[in-house]
Amino acid sequence: MQVIFATLHARGFDVAAIKGKAGNEHGPCYCTALRKASRRMSQLYDSALAACDLKVTQRAILAQLKRSGRLSVGALAEVLVMDSGGLAHTLKPLQRDGFIELKADPRDRRSRIVTLTALGRKKLKQSDAAWAAAQVGFEAAIGRSESTRLRTALQELTSDRFAETFDRAQPGTNR
Repeated sequence: MQVIFATLHARGFDVAAIKGKAGNEHGPCYCTALRKASRRMSQLYDSALAACDLKVTQRAILAQLKRSGRLSVGALAEVLVMDSGGLAHTLKPLQRDGFIELKADPRDRRSRIVTLTALGRKKLKQSDAAWAAAQVGFEAAIGRSESTRLRTALQELTSDRFAETFDRAQPGTNR
């Protein structure tokens, strides 16, 4: 969060006023701030990808499958830090459009395996230029060094180490 506030301050925003809007001694809710930022980024990337008829969440799934190969729904959800129900909802249009295949795992019929199809690879490649343009737009808006710092902070937020530290710091947490 400090990276975000430092970046906003560098861009001329009144960070003290932003922090004060939360109305408590701890400043703004980190989760709310991150969710707002995430929604804004999704809107911007979805707009950039609109000509490809893909949402950024769908593109992320296709890209992950290209990197990882076939994965169970559970493993894909874990690597994308999503819940399986939300992922299943996002997979439906990708399956309908032929970009992925969902098949029962032959070793465990209760589990489904997700595979990127040739058509899915083609769609991903088709979206590469629009996605790259969105990346350039992001760096232009926030700056290259801030982009790198923010990516590092976000990677930390999605790490198991962060979740474990977060849980330990809360009194009465049994997770």
